[in-house]
Amino acid sequence: MAQISSLDEMEKIVRRNKMLSWDGWTVLHTYPNPVGWKDANGVLIKGRWFTQRRYVPAGDGWTIPNKLVR
Repeated sequence: MAQISSLDEMEKIVRRNKMLSWDGWTVLHTYPNPVGWKDANGVLIKGRWFTQRRYVPAGDGWTIPNKLVR
């Protein structure tokens, strides 16, 4: 897991990865999943199922998987 403590750095990461987006200060990782309907983190967007992971910042920033920090 990567620890991102800078808002500028997190904004660059989100800008470079089309699967990431913002919801306020929370970073959303949304990816297609045809069986997302039975996942607790499943979301329906425009008629398609996705899985969505939420990374909420703590006092020291965001902790996100290394694979998202290209």
